[in-house]
Amino acid sequence: MKAMLLAAGIGKRLLPFTKDMPKPLIEVGSETLLDRNIRLLLKIGITEIVVNVSYLGDMIEKHINKQYKNHKITIIKEKCILGTGGGILNAIEHFQGKPFLLINADTYHEFKLDLLPSDVEFAHLVGVPNPDHNLEGDFSIKDNKAFISELTNDLTFAGVSIINPAIFVESRLPKPPFDIWNYVLKDFINEDVVTAIKAEELWIDVGSPERLSLAIEAHKDEN
Repeated sequence: MKAMLLAAGIGKRLLPFTKDMPKPLIEVGSETLLDRNIRLLLKIGITEIVVNVSYLGDMIEKHINKQYKNHKITIIKEKCILGTGGGILNAIEHFQGKPFLLINADTYHEFKLDLLPSDVEFAHLVGVPNPDHNLEGDFSIKDNKAFISELTNDLTFAGVSIINPAIFVESRLPKPPFDIWNYVLKDFINEDVVTAIKAEELWIDVGSPERLSLAIEAHKDEN
């Protein structure tokens, strides 16, 4: 199985940290967020990784070329921000129609990625208990299927999933930029064809200075 790391975001909420540094290259401890996710992918035997870049993308490309000379990591440059959905669509040919593991590069987690299914018909989502910044949640689970309640949902999408390229049907999609959650995954969740699991492991969406501090503290506890 191949994997894709979404690394093209601007990281506005993390200013001033992201003024001169792309969010995936922010360090937690002695390791960047990007390096942590690449390490976890290599650990479970992923040998081909696609990374999309845009904001300060040259810095990410230089870092990858220096640190991972002996690994097959393909960098997809976006001239303008395409969104998570648009970025995947732009890179979709690299997966040759086969399901792939998708991770937000700014996610700090301890998920057991090797326990995720290697083949799905549509998509398989990892959800986590709702954090303070998303108390209403994104989806719930019943009989291993994701569904979206009109009221509060139990889980927040962790930005980790197995995606079958078949769900990126261009005739159903808007022009980029668009995000994968609202313009791709929700439609298939509402068709009751998306599977999901609840993960209890450590997960932090490093999307603000406060959550960066949480990740740094979590790293200290790990070590």
